[in-house]
Amino acid sequence: MPSQTKRHITAEDLYRIQQISGPEISPDGKHVVYSLSRVDSKTEKKYANLWIVPTDGGRERQFTYGDQTDTQPHWSPDGQEISFLSNRGDSSQPQIHLIPFLGGEARPLTSLKGKFGTVEWSPDGRNLLCEFQKKDADAIERDEDEDKGRLGIVYRHITRVNYKTDGVGFLPDERWHIWTVNARNGRATQTTDSEVFDEREPRWSPDGESIVFKSNRSDDPDFNPDTIDLWAVPAEGGDLRRITSNISRKSSVSVSPDGKWVSYVGKDKRSDWWQNENLFVAPFGGDGEPRNLTGEFDVEVSNAGMSDLGGADTVPPRWSADSQTLYFQVSRHGDVTLNSLRLNGGKLEAIIDEPGVVGTWSLDSAGERVAYFHGDFTDIGQVWAQDIDNGRPRKLTRANQDLLKSIELGEIEEVWFEGAAGNDLQGWILKPPDFDPSKKYPSILEIHGGPRGQYGNMFMHEFYYLAAHDYVVYFSNPRGGSGYGEEHAKAIWNAAGTADYADVMAWADFVENQPYIDADRMGVTGGSYGGFLVNWIIGHTDRFKATVSLRSIINRFSNYGTSDMNWIREEPFGDEPPWINPDNYLSQSPLKAIGNAKTPTLVIHSENDMRCPIEQGEQVFVALKRLGVDTEFIRFPEESHGLSRGGRTDRRVARLGHILRWFDRYL
Repeated sequence: MPSQTKRHITAEDLYRIQQISGPEISPDGKHVVYSLSRVDSKTEKKYANLWIVPTDGGRERQFTYGDQTDTQPHWSPDGQEISFLSNRGDSSQPQIHLIPFLGGEARPLTSLKGKFGTVEWSPDGRNLLCEFQKKDADAIERDEDEDKGRLGIVYRHITRVNYKTDGVGFLPDERWHIWTVNARNGRATQTTDSEVFDEREPRWSPDGESIVFKSNRSDDPDFNPDTIDLWAVPAEGGDLRRITSNISRKSSVSVSPDGKWVSYVGKDKRSDWWQNENLFVAPFGGDGEPRNLTGEFDVEVSNAGMSDLGGADTVPPRWSADSQTLYFQVSRHGDVTLNSLRLNGGKLEAIIDEPGVVGTWSLDSAGERVAYFHGDFTDIGQVWAQDIDNGRPRKLTRANQDLLKSIELGEIEEVWFEGAAGNDLQGWILKPPDFDPSKKYPSILEIHGGPRGQYGNMFMHEFYYLAAHDYVVYFSNPRGGSGYGEEHAKAIWNAAGTADYADVMAWADFVENQPYIDADRMGVTGGSYGGFLVNWIIGHTDRFKATVSLRSIINRFSNYGTSDMNWIREEPFGDEPPWINPDNYLSQSPLKAIGNAKTPTLVIHSENDMRCPIEQGEQVFVALKRLGVDTEFIRFPEESHGLSRGGRTDRRVARLGHILRWFDRYL
């Protein structure tokens, strides 16, 4: 019987792809709950429902229904209920809901006005702990008064430099605080309060008597972002107790089951951005210095993977039931693995090291079984389960399997090559689905953002889309990124546009020398820091016949004051603001050499990008126009820096269409 004819991937497949998020294993290890999202092509709205799948085999089943967004599911300690966030009552205001595992209707537990962060059950199952940011009073007034709501905001009064965040917008005056919610009657109690400080990532102590959290309580948290400490507060409220006092970034907080230790991911001193994220433990009582457990291994304790379809989530380290072992993610050489390390040190052990990326994961209450998201080049991502002691992974879900079976993706070849400094570099070459080695192909170089981060073994819809139109697509991890040690990352410290540019050119040289590459039809694109390098490239070489500059940076001087975060990133520029040494900022800006540009360049930017504001794209476009270089400017209204990953689907489709159109014109 002849095999079914497969087709090539399309931009419109973004409407067909469903995405798994937040898988969590039940306390008894027998089931996993997760959220599965979808897009309504008629309304352009995104919905998500909860699904359940047994860990020992069996089909997944839908657990909640309806056109709403149900996310962040968490099992109660006895496994009888599941909490989750849902906007089913108000599309603009998610609330905590509870639903019985054995059957019954979901019920709203909270009726708060504001934004929820993490939510966690208390050890006895009587309360839920959450980080919550209240809406400002004037915003609530506009919600409740139709006339004021119609008129909108009159003005914004800004007193702090940290007043906006990409993907969120302008921030409320209210800070993030810790709340507890009674699981039976929904009574919400605010545990911490401050007009200046945030309290984030709250975690219960095992006895339920205390809450551990991180907070920056320095004189100026905005300009001292590294001064983060761990604190404890009584569950009923009261005086704060400092657990750590070392100046460093901290995140991914977790408390050991015996209550003796607090673990976190961070750095051992004032943060140099090139340093690895390491795993630390500190005594819960605050009577000792934190210990760096992973520093000797030169690894990145996080999920630094990149995908345009989700899955790159970092989960706080988890403890074994006996409090002697920690489990955590590590990013290395394009993969993200799950590893373990004993509290007293020893060897770094791989628990899940299959090629690909481990995203959200969790352990059962006995610490014997793990459930996790795993994706790779050929699978957008599934829920898997594995017993810690036998290491045999089991795939539990089949999301997008029918879709992927109907598509011919093209083959990806992994290569190691020599960089400009004789350094070892890793890259991947994606060939068109109907690749013919006797032909000469146009090629597109993709450069990742960050620069901290890594391309690797994750499904990238954009890459497959371009390859489906007969392009060889190639991507690598030049110096400056994650996953290859601190020396690799530090190479561009106060030297942007040097080692990174040299490595990208060495990669282009390597690919150009392949017998199937047409050297006269090479293009390049990249976003964010990748867009910075695209802008740098067109000022330093004309070897590429076309470029697409995405959500880019051209002028580091102006970006310092307009970005939502670059005012805290002085360290990569000699630890000085731009007015102290403007030449240093300019020398690391593509603007300085833009006068040399000759390459036709398409500029694509989102109008609500607060990370690399649209004024950066405007500067690229105006400069190229002034130079007489062939250029166009595509602006996406309402979208943020994350358009390619989470923007409105019709705009994501349009974005891909413009990229393809530009390369088709010149290559």
